[in-house]
Amino acid sequence: MEPAMTLSQKLERGDLMVSACPSRDVLKHLTSRWGVLVLIALQSGTQRFSELRRRVGGVSERMLAQTLQWLEGDGMVERRAYKIVPPHVEYTLTPLGREAAAKVQDLADWIEISLPRIAQHWEAVEQGTEQITKGS
Repeated sequence: MEPAMTLSQKLERGDLMVSACPSRDVLKHLTSRWGVLVLIALQSGTQRFSELRRRVGGVSERMLAQTLQWLEGDGMVERRAYKIVPPHVEYTLTPLGREAAAKVQDLADWIEISLPRIAQHWEAVEQGTEQITKGS
């Protein structure tokens, strides 16, 4: 049997199940739709904002900027600004970001592979809903 964790050990590790745990903010940033896609996009290397925006289809400039700020604040992304005209900013994954990107890539791969089974479930639910509606 493992000894009970001390309070400082619990605070250091985090506890996602506790509502006030700061780990939840990191979880939100890493697993948001845009957070996942930005991490995956940056796995191929350093990119400029405009490159990322093209790569991550459907993201607005505002959401991409916010997502990059979150990921930078969490230590996942490094932002490099060059003092030239026009301004040139590049983003790259940190070592911590590469670890996180590998984890969310696994989840994304599983979703892609499992999509046919997920779609079957959607169809079954839709058919079940239609039958309930027709039966009333």
